[in-house]
Amino acid sequence: MSLPNHFELLATNGAARTGRLTTPHGVVRTPAFMPVGTAGAMKGMHWREVRDAGADIVLGNTYHLMLRPGAERIAALGGLQAFTGWNGPMLTDSGGFQVMSLSDLRKVSEKAVTFRSHIDGAKVELSPERSIEVQRLLGSDIAMQMDECVRLSPDRSNHSITDIERAMRLSLRWAERSKRAFESAPEGYMLFGIVQGGDIPEMRHISARELVDIGFHGYAIGGLAVGEPQSVMLAMIEETAPALPADRPRYLMGVGTPEDLLEAVARGIDMFDCVMPTRNGRHGMAFTRFGQINLRNARHADDPRPLDEESEWPSARNISRAYLHHLVRSGETLGAMLLSEINVAYYQHLMQGMRDAIASGTFETFQNKTRAGWAKGDIPPR
Repeated sequence: MSLPNHFELLATNGAARTGRLTTPHGVVRTPAFMPVGTAGAMKGMHWREVRDAGADIVLGNTYHLMLRPGAERIAALGGLQAFTGWNGPMLTDSGGFQVMSLSDLRKVSEKAVTFRSHIDGAKVELSPERSIEVQRLLGSDIAMQMDECVRLSPDRSNHSITDIERAMRLSLRWAERSKRAFESAPEGYMLFGIVQGGDIPEMRHISARELVDIGFHGYAIGGLAVGEPQSVMLAMIEETAPALPADRPRYLMGVGTPEDLLEAVARGIDMFDCVMPTRNGRHGMAFTRFGQINLRNARHADDPRPLDEESEWPSARNISRAYLHHLVRSGETLGAMLLSEINVAYYQHLMQGMRDAIASGTFETFQNKTRAGWAKGDIPPR
């Protein structure tokens, strides 16, 4: 059954697309990168900085929030937006990926996933119905179906075709249950289906086709960026994206590096999320138009120049490399905070550049210029 469409496709350039997704809490410009606020907070950043950096939408983590502080408590406090102070759109994942990462503590059945809480060891059951209930209690603008994700590896040492097909088929049955559980959601809120199938094109085709038959507001490509080479990820996008409706948003889950985003947008992807900007920032790494820069390196110790004197973000334009190096090497919290905001701002700047280039029909030129900047590398040391 077809669901209302809240996505407007504004322009295309090759397979790349730019559009507008309207949610109850605001409009999301696509392609969009969603910073990850795992437990209802952006590590090292205030929400106003996330908004000022250019983010329209952020991601919250169902697994972590249901365990602490609890979905019912958040609902009683007015939902995620009221609870956290973020006044824009939010997407919540289903919790399936986090449960996958607890492989030693979980049991998967047709009914649900049963696992032990990493907080207190309590036994928890997460079914498609409970996952949707939790996401509705949280009040996210976009909810995700419950799915099972199989971790991939370059040599298939930890997965098999049988494992991938079983998880894909189970995810399709859970997709139907998730949709039924979502039927009572207020108008304007959305549910996305998730394409699974590992690194097997045929499985991806089956999953995409059957999800489209079920009908969702949007479609995600899941089960990638979980150990496979980038070439495999891009090949699976090429297999999957054309099988999804052109008038619905396409979301690549858990991705990725700036290069990943550029390549995936070129293949028709509209939405992304990843912890990389803030996680790498906490480890002394900055994302810039010169590529990644490691502020731990001694070459920065006496350098009064900023990371990028042409950056639109004040911290990247005004703070010296020497000071950032000092903060990182000293373990000062401020260093992690500054690099996190610099990285989130760079990601948003990259997305805005892609949106503008698609709208003007110059995406290939933008790609080439961006790649050339990364390939050239950082400015010479002093």
